[in-house]
Amino acid sequence: MQATIRKQVDFVGVGLHSGRPVRVSLLPQSANVGIWFRRSDLDDAAMIPARYDLVPQSRLCTKLVAEDGTQVSTVEHIMAALVGCGIHNALVEVDGPELPILDGSAAPFVRGIVDAGIQRQSAPIHAFEILETVRVEDGDAWAELSPAAGLEMDYTIDFDDAAIGRQRRVERLANGHFVRELCDSRTFCRRSDVEMMHEAGLALGGTYDNAVVVDGDDVLSPGGFRHADEAVRHKMLDALGDLALAGAPILGLYTGYRAGHMVTNQLLRALFATPGAVRLVECTDDQAARLPGVGVKSADLAHVA
Repeated sequence: MQATIRKQVDFVGVGLHSGRPVRVSLLPQSANVGIWFRRSDLDDAAMIPARYDLVPQSRLCTKLVAEDGTQVSTVEHIMAALVGCGIHNALVEVDGPELPILDGSAAPFVRGIVDAGIQRQSAPIHAFEILETVRVEDGDAWAELSPAAGLEMDYTIDFDDAAIGRQRRVERLANGHFVRELCDSRTFCRRSDVEMMHEAGLALGGTYDNAVVVDGDDVLSPGGFRHADEAVRHKMLDALGDLALAGAPILGLYTGYRAGHMVTNQLLRALFATPGAVRLVECTDDQAARLPGVGVKSADLAHVA
């Protein structure tokens, strides 16, 4: 069955790029509505569906832009939290052009969703079943979707900085696995990138408290990494949020090598442009049991930093 949250839940933080306070409200919605965003700071602003074809090309974050130009950015973490908790229908209201960065992970959103409660709805779940392998490349980065019984990920990153280096992780994202293993992994960056973005007037809200900053061998953020492979876990978190913009859960294996937001969005565009590569199915009980949010419970948060 589909699901929404039982009651409204609010989040307050700063925008990563603006450095300004941002308030977000997550509200329940009826079955078959899907995930939508609304700018509460704008009069008569368009409702924006969480949809891959409304994403402009960007390497820094995932942004949605409506036909009237209304936009909201940095949606990937809340999208990962929603799909990772099995929420199919919700309205995200935000009083500015970007979602707050919070601690740099999806964990605060997950806690809010679980604390609010998950309401099952009497409507079947539909999912996109991958039938043929589709692949996109961007320089030495690439990503592909191939057939699998549930949502699986095989992700590799490779950085020159010794503090990160080469990391690979393979996950089967079912039965609360996202909440236990991925949701608390924070965004990361190099100190040189931070300095460059600040000079360009970007990432003004970025601090050592909402990102893991590295410099060669050194981890500059207090406390270091939450996990030895936190960097690749966060990339998987981002990919889950970006894949959620397909509009329904995905039954397939996502494999990525140095793939970021832009590559994952290109992959979705290629998937839906390839005849016979994907079909929308009504999930059987077995298929539904393999989706990321099935079985999420409060106890899963005990695993989260």
